[in-house]
Formats: sequence, C-alpha cells, structure tokens
Amino acid sequence: MNETNSNDYLVRDPLGRLMRMYSVPCVISLLVAALYNIVDQLFIANADYLGSYGNAANTVVFPLTVVALAFAVMIGDGCCAFVSICLGRGNRKDAADSVGTAVILSLAVGIVTAVIYLLFADPILTFFGGRVNAETFRHSQEYFFWITLGIPFYVFGQAMNPVIRSDGSPRFAMLSTVLGAVANVILDPLFIYGTRWGMMGAAVATDIGQILTAFLAVWYLGHMKAVKPGKENYRLSLRLAGKFLPLGLTSLLSQISLVASMAAVNNMIRKYGGLDPVFGQEQYAQIPMAVIGIVMKFFQIVISICVGMAAGCIPIVGYNIGAGRKDRARQLFLMLLKAEAILGAVALVIVMVFPRQLIALFGAANESRYYTDFAVKSFRTYLCMMVLATVNKGTFIYLQSLGKALASTAISMIREIIFGVGFALLLPLFFGLDGVLYSMPVSDILTFIIAVFVIIQTMRQLKEGTL
Repeated sequence: MNETNSNDYLVRDPLGRLMRMYSVPCVISLLVAALYNIVDQLFIANADYLGSYGNAANTVVFPLTVVALAFAVMIGDGCCAFVSICLGRGNRKDAADSVGTAVILSLAVGIVTAVIYLLFADPILTFFGGRVNAETFRHSQEYFFWITLGIPFYVFGQAMNPVIRSDGSPRFAMLSTVLGAVANVILDPLFIYGTRWGMMGAAVATDIGQILTAFLAVWYLGHMKAVKPGKENYRLSLRLAGKFLPLGLTSLLSQISLVASMAAVNNMIRKYGGLDPVFGQEQYAQIPMAVIGIVMKFFQIVISICVGMAAGCIPIVGYNIGAGRKDRARQLFLMLLKAEAILGAVALVIVMVFPRQLIALFGAANESRYYTDFAVKSFRTYLCMMVLATVNKGTFIYLQSLGKALASTAISMIREIIFGVGFALLLPLFFGLDGVLYSMPVSDILTFIIAVFVIIQTMRQLKEGTL
C-alpha cells in the first residue's frame, strides 16, 4: 500500500497487510534504536583494553539511556495514538496542534534530563551499581558523560519517530533511525579500535548517529502529509498535552519500571556477587554485572521486536476506533497476540540452544571460564519464560492504543515494580545470586495470569461494542 495524503485506507485495507505495513518499519526502527547500546557493547567487549570492565560500565549506564527513552516514548506514542484518533474523526486542527506540542515537550525534556545527568552523575552511577570496583566506575563516568551530551537529540528523535508513523510514513520513520544506527556502526570501530578513544569513542559514535536521526526528523516535520502543522501549531498546548500524554503513560511506565527493575537487579548482583566464592574476588567482581547486561541486551532485542509489532498497530487501532470499527480492532488484537507468542517461542529456542554462541559475540574468548559458565546459566534461567513475556508486553501496548490507559498502566506497573523489583529484592535472600535470575520468570508467570483476564474482558467489550 502506498503512503497517501489520506489515512482512510486504515478502515478498508486487510488488517494483515496493514499490520505488516506499519509494524515491520516500527520493529526495524525500535530494533535499530536498541542496537545503539548493543553495538557499543559488542565493540567494547572485544577491545582488549576494555573487556568485561567496559562491558560492566555499559550495563551501568544503559538504564539511564532507558530513562531518556521513557520520556521520549511517552510523548511520541501518546501523540501518535491521539493524532490517529483525531484523523479518524476528521479533526486535523487538534492533530496538528498535538504534533507541535510534542515537539516542544520533547526538546524541553531532553535538555532538562541532560542537565540533571551532568549535575548528579556520580550519585546516579553509584545508585545503578557503578561502584562494583574502581575500574568499572572509571569507565562508567567516561561513558556516561559523553552519552549525556547526546541525550537532547536522542529524546527528540525517538519522540518524533511514532509521530512520523501516525502521519502515514512508517518507512521514513524507519529510515531515519536506520541511518543513525548505520553511522554508529561505522564510527564505533573507528573510534574504539582506530583512535583508541575507549568508552568516549563508543559514546561519541552513538551521539553522532542520534544527531543524524534528529535532523532527519526536523526535515520531515516540514514535509508532513496528513497533519501538516504550520508555525502557529508549534506551541505548548496544555489542553492537548493533557489528552495525549496519558495515552503514552504506559510506554513511560513500562520503560521507567524497567529501569527500577534494572537498578534492583544491578544492586543485588553487586551485593550477592560479593558474597559468592568466585565473584567475591576483585578480579572477577565485574563478571555478573557484565553478563546480566548482555542477557538484558538480548532480551531488549526481542522486546524491541515485540513492542514494534504492537506499537505499529497503534495508528491502525486508533483510526478504526475513531471511525467506529471496533470489530477490526478486535480482529487485530487476536492477530497480534498470535504473532507475539510465536516471537517468544523463537527467542526461547535460541537462548536454550545457543547460549554459548550468544555470549561469544561479547568477547567471551578473552575472559575466564567463570564468565562463560555464568552467562550460559543466566540466559537459560533468566529468559526461560520468553513466550509469556512477549504476550504480556504486547497486551500492555495494545490496551494503550485502545485508550484503556488505566488498565494498561496498572498491569505494567504490577509487572515491573511489584513483581520485577519485588522479586529481584526478595528471592536473593533465599537463593543468593541465583535468586536474581529467578526473578524474571516468576514475574512473567504471575503477570500472564493477570493479563489473561484482561485480554478476555477486552475481547468481549470489543465484540459487544461497549469499549
């Protein structure tokens, strides 16, 4: 289907075709965005002068980039959902004003976040486990400083990505992210191996890629098709922000709660790793944190695909709900749940069968056998409920696109805060370092039980037209 100046094809074309049209570019965009940090870690891990210390530092800083992403997706996904509903109702003025408000908010949030990071860098890094040993903390400080300089561009680019999709241009949204990531991939080896800039080199390569993505978003804002905002639309409308930000609240909380979970995990790893007979030794202290960071990166790849499939449905669902086609919204929900379950099953096979190959990508050949052994155990334990994890995440986002912000937010918070943080803190008391690994599957099982009830209720409401 070619992109046109009208989005009314969203209520006419087959849902399978629309899902591919919107979800595939969204998946690629989110996957490429996730690869920024992962690519950094791949090159860092294989640099002989950085190794597992650099890996651990990357793990410490990673949650802080997720915080910035959380604010970006709240603004972008909320605006995307609201704009799609407005277009479905034929209300183009509110759609244009919402885009302008999203631009102002993303710029302000990016700058404020960067300033806070620069002012409180050391306490923040300490909170996320950076003081596992002196070498890791030194690398964390260097990487964090340079990454922070690119935060305003990162927030703006990521916030505009779903806005561009809502305008009917998912392929451009994908392209802008891909080009930035390609620049990062090209520059990483040049700065890490060629100039030997170390952690600074990895961060600067990332910043340049994010700046490129941001500038492409600026260009697109001047060439929008369905929405067409003018200069008068680029102002902060508290009325519209109050309408679309709640629609992106689940996206924010799912990311922020993930950060809280990672903070709990990192600190439990530092605490109980220090009590381990092997990892309690100074030369091995950084290994558990480095390994868990790698496992989380694989999980992030899978979840990026999962979220991309669900987020790609947001413009389709919003337009159809606005046009009164709740039957199509219900059908699309069923299609999404099946796709998410298949994704989780494929990911599960990979982590169970190929954990050594996965860890080998991150410099295992340069590390002790303790590194590889703990990594294999971590992959197979921490990610053993991937099927449930993908279905849960897809459900959260789809509920958000239906305007069920409260239900979506509540389940997301239960998963990440009550279960994710709670079990990460509780289970190590009984199982030591292994308890950290058990926290993920236990959380996913309990969340799935809740999600099943919500899915059944939502399907019934869509069928009866009571949503």
